[in-house]
Formats: sequence, structure tokens, C-alpha cells
Amino acid sequence: MDFFLPVAQVQVSILTILFLSFIVGLVSGLFGIGGGFLMTPVLIFLGIPPAFAIANEANNILGTSVSGALTHWFRKTLDYKMGLVIVSGGILGTIVGMMIFYQLKLMGIVNEIISLAYIYLLVIVGTLMFARSAKEIVNLRKKIVVRKKAHTHYWIHGLPFRMRFHKSNLYESAIAPIVLGFFVGVFASIMGVGGAFLMVPAMIYIIGIPTKLVPGTSLFVTIFITALVVIGHAFHFQSIDFILVSILLTGSIIGLHVGLKISEKLNPAEYKTLLAILLLLVGIIMGVEQFVLKRGESLFAIAKDGMINNRLSELVLNLSQEYPISYGLFSIITVILAGVIFSYARELVHYIRYDVEKKKYNFFK
Repeated sequence: MDFFLPVAQVQVSILTILFLSFIVGLVSGLFGIGGGFLMTPVLIFLGIPPAFAIANEANNILGTSVSGALTHWFRKTLDYKMGLVIVSGGILGTIVGMMIFYQLKLMGIVNEIISLAYIYLLVIVGTLMFARSAKEIVNLRKKIVVRKKAHTHYWIHGLPFRMRFHKSNLYESAIAPIVLGFFVGVFASIMGVGGAFLMVPAMIYIIGIPTKLVPGTSLFVTIFITALVVIGHAFHFQSIDFILVSILLTGSIIGLHVGLKISEKLNPAEYKTLLAILLLLVGIIMGVEQFVLKRGESLFAIAKDGMINNRLSELVLNLSQEYPISYGLFSIITVILAGVIFSYARELVHYIRYDVEKKKYNFFK
């Protein structure tokens, strides 16, 4: 079933994108990672221009982040104060990132820069993840217990503007979280990722946030940063395609919650190795398309040029061009509502239990 994306100006298979977004959401739920740095390259593979892939995946990440953050809020595994401090740096980083993106677009090299950035990102992250997961597997098989150090204090923690973060049980300078937020904002603006690959390790090893609070706090930060990214892309570049976002969000949220459910019963140590191999494979394929194939050629592209052939596509295109801010806000509100609805639905199912002996449903744990 093909459909014309009016803003991206390509015709795609809805079922293909729905299936792939479900798989990426499933992987995100299984391994506790953001799907942006995996889904954006997939969209580029399919033939969607990188600039449009980034903007619409950022909008998709916003919806899944709301859904995931609410789930952690229900579990009380989220540090709001730390999250807001990181967001304060993320706002500045997002503005700087949008300025860089604008300059790259004026120079006509934005697509090439994005592709190269993803090649290096996927290969580096995949290699590091493979090395770490392989070490974990060896330790598990040899029954070696690795004792983890408590929070290590670095010089950056002693800088001015110290704050007490009660939830994380920390008392340190706010400069480190602000700087982290800045870099996350820059990456999110240019690459359409939530920044979890940068944020999560820094939260654990530099800032010292307890591991159980990291995923929820990371998702909380991502909500604000990706919302700014979406507004920026909608206003300056008119690159938000609500039809594409709707397809991505539907598959991703369903896959995310399925992955979260499965992850409760699995030991992820060996599966992380498979994920690392997958990232390396995607990076290598992108490298082949960038450096080996001729310009315009692709191994997996299914998107093709087309023209507006229905009223919905025409309406979306007109709204994105004539009312970019309102259109961007509508897209943001829609994905946030979808994330909230899915989270509350999952929580309702979590709390409802059927008592076989009493033959009735219990609505509390």
C-alpha cells in the first residue's frame, strides 16, 4: 500500500515503514536505547531525504519519550530536578544546532554531512557496545564478578553553582549537567536523535546518577529537546510530514511497549552483542552507499518520486507551508497525546489482575 508523503515529496509503502518502525521500537524497548540513531538511517535507506528523515524521526522520538517517561514516573524512577538542569543546557544546544543545520543547508552539503555523521556514529557506538557486551559474556561464562565502584568524584563536580539533587542523592556543580545538555541539544538538532547514546553513559559515569534513575531522566530530557527541534524544523525548513510521523509513531510505540514487556523476562547480555553487530552492519551499509555506489544509487531505496494524488496530502502540504508554527505545534501535541494514551493504557493493564478464585478483576497490585 503506497502513499505519497506531501512534505518529503516521495511515495512510500506504509506497511514497510510501519513494520520497520515496530522493529526499531521493539529493539528500543528490549535494550533500553533510543531508536533515533537506528530509525533515521533506516528512513534514509528507504529513500527519504536525510533532512526530512531527521525532522520526522525527532517528532516520533518525542511521542515515544513521553510514553516512556510516564512509565518511569509511575515507577518513581525519574529525577525531575536533574532533568530540568540538563534541559537548560539543551535549549541553548538546540538553538546552536539549528544554526549549524541552517548553514549546512545553505552550503548544500547537509545530506552528505548527516550521512557521514551517521556512518561514524554507528561504527563507533557499535564497536564500543560489541567490546563491552563481549566482555560481559566472557565474565558471565567464567563466573567472574565485577565489583562496580561507587560514584567517582571528578574535578568538574567541585566547580561553582553546586546543587543538591535529593532524588539522585547527589551534591555537585550544575555545570556538568548543563554542558551535557548542550551537546545533546546540538546532536538532536543536526542528527534527529534523542541523544541517549551520549546522555546515558555521561549520566552514569560522569554525573553519577543512580542507574535505576537514568532511563527515566534521559527520556524526560529528550521530551523538551525534541519538542524544540520539531518546532525549529517546522518553522525554518517546513520539513515535518505529519503523515510520516503518524506511521512512525504507531509502529514505534507498539514495538516499544512490546519490547519493554519482553525485556522483563530476558537477560540482555548476549542480545546486546547482536544489537552491536546490527549497528555495525547498518554503518557499513551506509558507508558502501556513500563511498562505493554512484551518486543517487541505493541498495534498499523503496521511496520513489511521485505527485500529490489525494486531498489529505494536499491539505498537509498547504498547512506545513502556510502555517508552519501552528502545524508544528499540532504535530507535537498529537504525538504527546498518543504517548500519554499508550502509557496510561499500559499502566491500566499492569494494574488490572484477574483473581481466579474470586472470579473478579482486581484493580490494585
